Amino acid sequence: LHAWRDAPMFPTPAGALKGLARVAVLDGVAPRVVDAGCGMGDALRELHRQYPQARLEGLEWSWPLRLACSWRCRWLKVPARVKRADIWSADWSPFAMVYLFQRPESMPRAVRKAARELRCGAWMASLEFEAADLQPTAVHHCADGRPLWLYQAPFKVRVDVLTR
Repeated sequence: LHAWRDAPMFPTPAGALKGLARVAVLDGVAPRVVDAGCGMGDALRELHRQYPQARLEGLEWSWPLRLACSWRCRWLKVPARVKRADIWSADWSPFAMVYLFQRPESMPRAVRKAARELRCGAWMASLEFEAADLQPTAVHHCADGRPLWLYQAPFKVRVDVLTR
């Protein structure tokens, strides 16, 4: 129930992140990238395609999904470290990018956490769901037309939010 309440399992489609590395450039030799709520590992596969040099990590609350994701990553040759963790209590500060495919109602919580923990220059990427109070740094359009909202720390608040 805990995992389902945060985000029902909707996998990141194959090819969805194609071209992302040109839009959201990650600094460093082996930047750390996390899929917060990795499910079966579909986004980890896509992130590996875009950032083959990255150290990928997956956080998943559900232990059966965590085990399945670890197995699937090995089978697909995706070099990701997957651990069972609550994405809301895990530390996001070491990551160059936090990838999310959550729910609209969990986005304000994700924004508060990312604003507190992500270092300057790090990215928060949200498939489909916009952080309504933030000005996106960029919007990447996936092959199927869905938006991937990209926010680089420090975040910029939307002008219309400031005038409310």
